[in-house]
Amino acid sequence: MQTNSNNPNPSNVAATNSNSPSGKLLIPRSQRRKFFLMFTSMTVLGWVVGGVASLAVERILTSYLAAAGSLQMHTWSYSIRLLSNIVFAMIFAADQALVMRRYLSGWRWMIATSIGWLTADYVGTAWINYISSIASSLNETLSPELVIIFGFLSTIAYIFSGVWLGLLQWLVVRRYTSKSWWWSFVPAIAFFLISVLVWLLSFVQNFIPEAILYGSQQGFTAIILGVVPAIGLCSLKRRLQRQTQV
Repeated sequence: MQTNSNNPNPSNVAATNSNSPSGKLLIPRSQRRKFFLMFTSMTVLGWVVGGVASLAVERILTSYLAAAGSLQMHTWSYSIRLLSNIVFAMIFAADQALVMRRYLSGWRWMIATSIGWLTADYVGTAWINYISSIASSLNETLSPELVIIFGFLSTIAYIFSGVWLGLLQWLVVRRYTSKSWWWSFVPAIAFFLISVLVWLLSFVQNFIPEAILYGSQQGFTAIILGVVPAIGLCSLKRRLQRQTQV
């Protein structure tokens, strides 16, 4: 993920920005529309390609172990799922990094986003499973009120897991921007909007085919994961570098 002579590196962009009226912005105003479209498009592409690749890896490995007659499929299933998640996270992050490399380190963004996504997925899944285990331990048919409460708690756990993704990305963003502490909550905002989307789609799930419902959910999810961070990135201000001469 190396930039060529035709693509400005972060230092060149900083120098260019310092000479413009909007020099403090990470994304110059003249580049906002293009950046917004490119970042959102690459996020959607990374979501689709990463999802297909992760499913392919999971199915290939599962078929191979089944053909080999492995007796520890339950043990291997966790490793296979972890590997497929790593493949997805790296592809998803790499596609975003292709756009981000013009404004900050593409490698750092890719690594931070990959690790952050895996951490958020692990933490969110662990909390949701824990909440589900509590519901199962009641050993009784849950009332509608309890179903709503446990569903709400699972949604909250999913939303706040996005803070881990934002925190890892913030470790990179803060090197190039000032007053960017709020970035840690940007992915959580995206996860909140995704939760609202899933809730709204639940009202029409009995009226449209399952395949269309699933495709709509995945498509809107990918768009939200691109639009919300793109808006946040366009709002960041670049860190001013001290220029001293001896």
